[in-house]
Amino acid sequence: MRLCALLIAGAAICCAQPAAAKDMTVALQGSPAVQNILRRALLQPFTASAGIPIDGVDWAGGTDALHGTAPAGAPWDIVQIGAADLRQACDQGLLEKLDWTAIGGRDHYLPIAISECGVGAFLHSLILAWSPDKFPGTPSWADFWDVAKIPGKRGLQRRAQDDLEIALLADGVAPADIYATLRTTDGVDRAFRKLDQLKPYIVWWGGDISSTRLLSSGDVLMSSAPNDLVAATGHGERHPLAIQWSGGLYTVSSWAILKDTTHLADANRFLTFAGDPARQPDLLPFGSLAKGASEKLSPDQVATSPSAPANLTNALRIEASFWVENGPKLEARFQDWLRAH
Repeated sequence: MRLCALLIAGAAICCAQPAAAKDMTVALQGSPAVQNILRRALLQPFTASAGIPIDGVDWAGGTDALHGTAPAGAPWDIVQIGAADLRQACDQGLLEKLDWTAIGGRDHYLPIAISECGVGAFLHSLILAWSPDKFPGTPSWADFWDVAKIPGKRGLQRRAQDDLEIALLADGVAPADIYATLRTTDGVDRAFRKLDQLKPYIVWWGGDISSTRLLSSGDVLMSSAPNDLVAATGHGERHPLAIQWSGGLYTVSSWAILKDTTHLADANRFLTFAGDPARQPDLLPFGSLAKGASEKLSPDQVATSPSAPANLTNALRIEASFWVENGPKLEARFQDWLRAH
């Protein structure tokens, strides 16, 4: 009996020992190229500087993955998160409310980087791109639609988001009025009528077909394209692609801290480290959201940074709340429109 009691007591002591601490985990989104930039520019230097190991994992997005499944609570500690997911996850109580005093203060960042549960990690844009050796001018979205004046195929991503905004920009709607227009039935009809005009000339990209591949192959004369792909295509190319920043559509990817993380202090240290303007040149071709970051860039780097002040002039921020509320019905209409003759 005494032996059994000792065994039971020993088991209780054993089971009461805390689980081994895990490394801080950062969930990253985007292509392997995007994640490699973040690992090289931020995760690895942070570990080297602070001595805090980071386990970087891939995340496809969506708030379902953010619900706590690990014994300690949160499945991860920090997430790189898009605007729509950030809004939903914050509303659902899945994220910590940021302590801005612990990460440098709100004044350290551009206003577009600040939200209740997230701080801007970087900015990226969907822009108008073309090959200068095939078209020597500087086109606008209105020129993109003018196939009589500038003949040739056009590339657009096969989805409602972005295409509806681009159609209205081409039709003369100011960036500040785009979402007020799209919130009306007449405004949505106007966007689809504009797309009707261009439909016979559109080559769709998405999935395995990239915008830059269509441009480099000559399948299209101009295309909407992610700015980072255009910048990557320019490296080592004899004829790099050109970018029209005016009328670009930009989104902010943020850092957020998972609720119930066991690494809250270290997570705040990472966000402070990531917001250092001196580190921002390493984030190119993505744009920094820390104040003063553009001043750290050379003129050539400014030309490829979507968050440089000149490149944000006349740009449109994608309104995540609009697409959370209206995306399903507009995407369904867009798919019907694609199938129609």
